[in-house]
Amino acid sequence: MDFQLTEEQKLVRKTAADFVDRELIPHVREWEERGEIPRSFYDKMASLGFLGAPVPQAYGGAGMDYVSFMLLVEEISRGSSSVRTTVSVQTSLSETSLLWFASEAQKRTWLVPLAKGEKLGAWALTEPEAGSDAANLSTTATPDGDEWVLNGRKRFISNGSIADYVQVYAREPGTKRHEGISLFMVPKDAPGFRVTNVETRTKLGLRASPTADLAFEDCRIPQDNLIGKRGDGWNQAMRTLNSGRIGIAAGAVGVARAALEAATRYVKERRAFGRPIGDFQLIREMIAQSATEIDAARLLTLRAAHLRDLGMDNTLEVSMAKLFGAQMAQRVTDWAVQMHGGYGFSGDFDVERYYRDARILGLYEGTNEIQKLIIADRILGPSSKKS
Repeated sequence: MDFQLTEEQKLVRKTAADFVDRELIPHVREWEERGEIPRSFYDKMASLGFLGAPVPQAYGGAGMDYVSFMLLVEEISRGSSSVRTTVSVQTSLSETSLLWFASEAQKRTWLVPLAKGEKLGAWALTEPEAGSDAANLSTTATPDGDEWVLNGRKRFISNGSIADYVQVYAREPGTKRHEGISLFMVPKDAPGFRVTNVETRTKLGLRASPTADLAFEDCRIPQDNLIGKRGDGWNQAMRTLNSGRIGIAAGAVGVARAALEAATRYVKERRAFGRPIGDFQLIREMIAQSATEIDAARLLTLRAAHLRDLGMDNTLEVSMAKLFGAQMAQRVTDWAVQMHGGYGFSGDFDVERYYRDARILGLYEGTNEIQKLIIADRILGPSSKKS
């Protein structure tokens, strides 16, 4: 087993780290306070291939292997979980679903501009009454001549208000649960499509990442905007979510690493009882535990990424990485606040933002509980159903 990165992977990590230090970290506080990130910043990311990192070059992407991509995501998250969320939705969800399921013509029309960063994407599965129970979605898609007519609402859609292309899961009327669901592309200017609410600064975290509510009221799209096989939407969604979850795991490593680095600087400088607080055993215990858990989470993430690069099923490993990463990030960011004392609770230091941003990791793209169910099913087999 080789734990060494290739020269190409090291270059990706260094390029990403330099970009984050130069173009992101100096501005992140301002953007969080404003509740938005300038499109010009994403243009800079696009120029480096970051907005199409895992997409083959033939479709406008950078053609990165998944280990490289996770190293990139970790560095972005070190700078801003808000930016990481937008990039993850763009790449791991929007672009990946097109890469896997779209026709060649659809890839040329939608995937190429997304991968080049010319357009932004969103991926809409969650609804007011369909979160972890995604098969309960009620948005409908009715065939009408050479069009589909969509009706329904989507909730908590990252990028929903800034996306040029929104991928929407909807079911044909009369179908239930996993049957009859398909994936559709809805351009932002489609008649009958509206963004009804956008939340940024009022959220606990990710305050520069827009979370939108979407409405479809007799929204008409061409028949050709069906992505993949009709009625295969449930399988597509589950496969795509597995792709997205590995990015969440890498994001957990990044935000936790930022918290540890901030805490390490602080405990070396802050003095109490005549010496740096980093000399005290209880502080050193939190530093040691944080470093160990971050490294463990990174190894889980890179293992899952390596399996994907090998073309192997990594569902179990992705769920393990996401579950442990989400739990780890909450612990590490909490310890970072604790080491800062009262300053950690103030807005003067970044650790309070890391603490807030870490909380979402165990909620979106599959809660911690959902990951535990997936892991247990792989080990024990599906649970028996009550008659």
